[in-house]
Amino acid sequence: MMGMPSNGPWFKGPLTLRQASVQATSILLAEGVEEPRNNAELLLMNLLGTDRAALLRDGGDLFPQERLPEWEALIRRKAAGEPVQYIIGEQWFYGRPFAVSPSVLIPRPETELLVEAVLDAAELLWPPDAGSENGFMPTVVDVGTGSGAIAVTLASQRHAWRVCASDLSPDALAVARTNAVRHEAADRLTLVQGDLLMPFIPGHEQSEPRSAELRIDVLVSNPPYIPAADMEGLQREVRDYEPHLALEGGADGLTPYRRMIEQLPRLAQMPRIVAFELGMGQPRIVAEMLRALGHWDEIRIISDYGGIERHVIATQSQPR
Repeated sequence: MMGMPSNGPWFKGPLTLRQASVQATSILLAEGVEEPRNNAELLLMNLLGTDRAALLRDGGDLFPQERLPEWEALIRRKAAGEPVQYIIGEQWFYGRPFAVSPSVLIPRPETELLVEAVLDAAELLWPPDAGSENGFMPTVVDVGTGSGAIAVTLASQRHAWRVCASDLSPDALAVARTNAVRHEAADRLTLVQGDLLMPFIPGHEQSEPRSAELRIDVLVSNPPYIPAADMEGLQREVRDYEPHLALEGGADGLTPYRRMIEQLPRLAQMPRIVAFELGMGQPRIVAEMLRALGHWDEIRIISDYGGIERHVIATQSQPR
């Protein structure tokens, strides 16, 4: 098995595209990178501006000699642990490509289930046909939006909804804005900077006048939920490259949820749907916090693709 070359360039031509991919896979494997072949192929496709089918078809073609230094630089970054999504600047979510940078978390497949849960719950409360008749469509707030994956997807799936997304990080909001424009949702999405629900609490010093006037029907959030003591043990791609502001949720990982649940009664109205993503072992605890408020008729826990309890969704069937 080929490991990382000790001296000189890692790749020397002439190489075919297939050989470049195989050599890169061996280097990444030796460096402990998970899914080394997939990562090598993703980087090669990005470099050459091609797709997997073309890469397989043209594997015997010569790799462009003048691009070997660029190829080596990409593989060095991946070998050091940098997520491939940051290297290529993109991650797919709910069938759409989203720009990502080290300012935001990389969207995960399990979060697509949170989007599905919100869409399904909202359709029961506000059927599209009934909504169009009486002119009402829900106002949705995505707290801690990061790349905007949740908010932009909801705005793209439901054009009549009013969607607002907030984040503490201005750099994250810039990425979310880029994605909103990319998916033609910018005119239906309002972006607000602030800490959790503070921008939406009437009369609070951090609130913005227009945001504080929102009567939120749906609150959805995928906040930081990693316990502080667990940060060091995270996979290096996550620990060393993704933003800690969006990862660490306090001593037990539940600080953002406690704060939001405490803030809920201070909103202009209690949302009829509250949907959270959480870490392992946390959903039942947060479900009990929500039950203690006594506002929602149903509180469900949803498992992810691996069978791990991942989401909590609370719904109120009738307005009060």
